[in-house]
Amino acid sequence: MKGGRSRADDRGTDSKLKSKSSGASKKKAPAKDPNKPKRPASAFFVFMEEFRQQYKKDHPNNKSVAAVGKAGGEKWKSMSTSEKAPFVERAEKRKKEYEKTMQAYNKKLAGGNNRGEDDESDKS
Repeated sequence: MKGGRSRADDRGTDSKLKSKSSGASKKKAPAKDPNKPKRPASAFFVFMEEFRQQYKKDHPNNKSVAAVGKAGGEKWKSMSTSEKAPFVERAEKRKKEYEKTMQAYNKKLAGGNNRGEDDESDKS
């Protein structure tokens, strides 16, 4: 065949592509601090905490997580803003608590880092 490529040519290009992609190194994210406070749940997740318990009572034989999630999502969409208000209020309260704990955590981190640097400079 004129102008046709052989299998040997295909193998050569594949190996070049593979070496390029495998050679690229991924940057690792810094290790997560286990002491860092968790982010607060949104209003929907506050609603789902309550909804899951009720759903389990109503449907004791249902073991599907997806079914509970779908039912919860449909109910949340059908609720009016006045019905969602208590969940939004609880979510806001959790968010304020989270912000306070994050401020304390950040102060602790800033204080801890400065002390650590002082100790290292004293050693040398």
